[in-house]
Amino acid sequence: MDLYDEFGNYIGPDLDEDDEDLNADADAGDEPVAADSNMRAPGFSTDMNMNMRMGMDVDDADEDGQGQDAADLERRQQLALFQHSHLQVDGSSTAANQIVLHEDKKYYPSAEEVYGEGVETLVQDEDTQPLTMPIVAPPKVAKTHIVEAGLPVTKFDKGFLTDLQGYPSHIRNICLVGHLHHGKTAFADLLIHSTHDVHWSPGSDTRYTDTHELERHRGVSIKSMPMSLVMQDLKGKSHVVNLLDTPGHVNFSDEVTAAARICDGAVLVVDVVEGVMVGTEKLIRHLVNEKLNITLVVNKVDRLILELKLPPADAYFKIKHTIEEVNAVLAQCPGGENLRVSPELGNVCFASSQMGWCFSLRSFAKIYSDNHDSPLDFEEFAKRLWGDIYFDGTKRSFLRKPISSSSKRTFVHFVLEPLYKLYVQVLGEDTKALQSSLASLGIHLRPSVLSLDVKPLLTIVCQEFFGSVTSGFVEMLTRHIPSPIENAAVKVPHIWTGMAPTQDGEGNEEIMEAMLKCDPEGPLMIHVTKCYNSTDMSGFEVFGRVLSGTVKDGMNVRVLGERYSPEDEEDMVVRDVTGLSIYQSRYKIKVTSVAAGNWVLLSGVDASIVKTATITNVTPTDDNPVHIFKPLRFNTSAVLKVAVEPVNPTELPKMLDGLRKVNRSYPILETEVEESGEHVILGTGELYLDCVLHDLRRLYSEIEIKVSDPVVKFAETVVEVSSIKCFAETQNKKNKLTAIAEPLEKGLAEEIENLKITLGKGMPRKELEGILMKDYNWDILAARNIWAFGPSENGPNVLINDTLSGVDKKVLNTSRDNIVQGFQWAAKQGPLADEPIRNVKFKIIDATITPGPINSGRGQIIPAARRVCYSSFLTAAPRLMEPVYFVEIQAPADCVAAVYNVLARRRGHVTQDLPKPGSPLYTVKAYIPVIDSAGFETDLRTHTQGQAFCQQVFDHWQIVPGDPLDKGIVLRPLEPSPAQHLARDFMIKTRRRKGLSEDVAVTKFFDDPMLIELAKLEGGLLGF
Repeated sequence: MDLYDEFGNYIGPDLDEDDEDLNADADAGDEPVAADSNMRAPGFSTDMNMNMRMGMDVDDADEDGQGQDAADLERRQQLALFQHSHLQVDGSSTAANQIVLHEDKKYYPSAEEVYGEGVETLVQDEDTQPLTMPIVAPPKVAKTHIVEAGLPVTKFDKGFLTDLQGYPSHIRNICLVGHLHHGKTAFADLLIHSTHDVHWSPGSDTRYTDTHELERHRGVSIKSMPMSLVMQDLKGKSHVVNLLDTPGHVNFSDEVTAAARICDGAVLVVDVVEGVMVGTEKLIRHLVNEKLNITLVVNKVDRLILELKLPPADAYFKIKHTIEEVNAVLAQCPGGENLRVSPELGNVCFASSQMGWCFSLRSFAKIYSDNHDSPLDFEEFAKRLWGDIYFDGTKRSFLRKPISSSSKRTFVHFVLEPLYKLYVQVLGEDTKALQSSLASLGIHLRPSVLSLDVKPLLTIVCQEFFGSVTSGFVEMLTRHIPSPIENAAVKVPHIWTGMAPTQDGEGNEEIMEAMLKCDPEGPLMIHVTKCYNSTDMSGFEVFGRVLSGTVKDGMNVRVLGERYSPEDEEDMVVRDVTGLSIYQSRYKIKVTSVAAGNWVLLSGVDASIVKTATITNVTPTDDNPVHIFKPLRFNTSAVLKVAVEPVNPTELPKMLDGLRKVNRSYPILETEVEESGEHVILGTGELYLDCVLHDLRRLYSEIEIKVSDPVVKFAETVVEVSSIKCFAETQNKKNKLTAIAEPLEKGLAEEIENLKITLGKGMPRKELEGILMKDYNWDILAARNIWAFGPSENGPNVLINDTLSGVDKKVLNTSRDNIVQGFQWAAKQGPLADEPIRNVKFKIIDATITPGPINSGRGQIIPAARRVCYSSFLTAAPRLMEPVYFVEIQAPADCVAAVYNVLARRRGHVTQDLPKPGSPLYTVKAYIPVIDSAGFETDLRTHTQGQAFCQQVFDHWQIVPGDPLDKGIVLRPLEPSPAQHLARDFMIKTRRRKGLSEDVAVTKFFDDPMLIELAKLEGGLLGF
């Protein structure tokens, strides 16, 4: 029973005399208790000490056998405990027994008590680190790229490679280009395995230059990846071959553009069975525009033997047809009329990258020369191995005409038939016959090799027969691709914005001469075209070509961005080069310097580079300006877009940082922020955006992201001349501009965008006037009074000063720049849906300008010019334009009907339907609107049981049917709009997505006097 309550008050029974005696005995025992309390160990509580003592008393009582009952003994113990706790007078005991508050209690020893003095302690609040995050995080290893553990063993000395780079005449800078799955990466593997001592099983799909995780997973190249190899020609002379393996998918043609900019020539790889495809044709046109020399590799020749099973004579015609297809496209390209590829010229090679062989006519003729008993001039023999040339075996002479109907051309007789026999012997699996045939060729294989499976055995036999697989290829490069010194006279004027030495100052002359001579001692000029992820994925390393000078590790350089100009030096930073490398796709060779004519990977200078840049060590001055290299011009457009946002809104900064990084990684990618606040990514197609979003999620931001349904970038145009003269007054009512809008002539907008028609120093004024008057029937006054193109300097809209003599031209010209800015502002964001204006000619027909900067300043003229452009646009029958894909579909004959049905459901229409010569496939060419192309490829494969394969590439803009301003159109939710309602449907949905009002606000673009004029017209305009 408890004798005390929770507050220490005695609540037990009344004490008798015996208890008082006990109290006296307890008082006598206080002193030992106090002494005992002083002796107790620190940290022991008083209660614990007393409990231990009372326990000892109980034991003593039991031993003496005094005979007290349990109740009396318990009462005596409680009383002694009470007295001990209340009658202590010792100071130390008081301190040990005083009340300790909860927050002052000490349950654990401090770090200083445990570890000693000088220990740094870190106190964190409970919620600063989530439970899902480990206190010590393990090192993060990026698994998105494949890299070599160390420098692999090569058949050439790496020091020899770096030394040979100092001789530009021994360097060839090339890019491997071609259509999807035509064998570019496999051909690069063929060259890499001939120079690297790496394990390679015959016929394996190594794909050495495909280092990205998605490239391995999808089996398609996404990035352009470089390799620098040392290879020998037919005479054993070594050359440095810098090659860039580029993607073949048309969505990634921007990578080809970035690669072609720093190359001197291109190797076009074409599948002999598929021939020239849509991607091949666009590549050829782009290479001609870039002024690159083109060589051809006819790949997968063994498909004619193994798949199509064509006889040698028919195989010759199929090969010839493929080569002539390339020549036909070359002849149609402006500037390519005199270009031609042909085996007898030496700029064509034949290859089977899967079987590991490649030869040119010269290298094949050398095989005969090496195995011939008597001397044989292989160069003269090679000239007779192509075309309508026949061999007379009896007279051992060559003839231009066949002796009989059974006569065979030399290419069939000397090249294809031996190749066919080689394949047939191996495929026949007759070991003895194969062994004897190989022995006659001087090839001796071990029995263990002869017992291999057919595919590896065929690869080994072909490699033994052809010998060096690279000598013929290198011979072709050295003869038909110029070295950096030889090509500088063509390359530098094409890519540099600086003017010729005779037209500019001394500084430009010095830089120009150094680049034309590829001078390693001249001023440093590097053209950067690509950004690659660094090894730890934390930043970027930039890749470019040294045009002049020598870049050294630790050098202080100036990085000039795309917006830099001698007049505006804002886009310029000074950086130190922290590292130089020769980039080899999966590994990097560290170097201390790189001379002119070579490619280089630079570290430490990437902070301000977004797409391309110019790196120099020249300090720009007024007398010594520095010009940049031209930004990349792509042969396609980013017209498909999606909106992204993080699943967790607090992770928005991570997503923005990821968007900045992914924008640098993909050349043509565009990122924008709409007025509604949504972040938009623009790409060339579905596959392109899928790869971008993968990198954004996994590589750059590492967060979960929500993605909208894909939409497209629209454009706005007019189809008629403005119905009235539209005017706009400035805010101070002292200036007035009058203008009209009308559609541009067909084809003129494309000519401006392709830089075939330019303003300023790019094209003389008289030449421009001649083209406009001759080709587009312009009058001479209009041709002479073009003020600007918009929204950019090569935009598809034109501003013309069409004012008459009554206008003060001198005063008008003082406001010209402000009017041009207002026009370009209007052309960038049209009135229908804030989309760019396209294919419109704006004419200023009258202007009243009050002189003086106060009366006609920028703040007055620019908004008025913008409003007059909008009002004249809206009165000229405005229409919406949408992008259109050109689609090329390959399918068997029995699937063509299904292809037509799928296209018809998506507003597509077929333009051509032809069988592919020499193959069982049909080629269907069609057009399909980009907005209806989402999921088209999947739909097509579903309806053709996977037998149809398509490629889609942006082709042109077309007007959306219907009037977007027709308010009489009723749009029903969840129902597809009929054709004539599409323009209204697209405009309203686009405005809603951008956070704009549902319809065009008239008062926003028309002044009050203009609204009165419109109201006076019978019936009104635009439904006002």
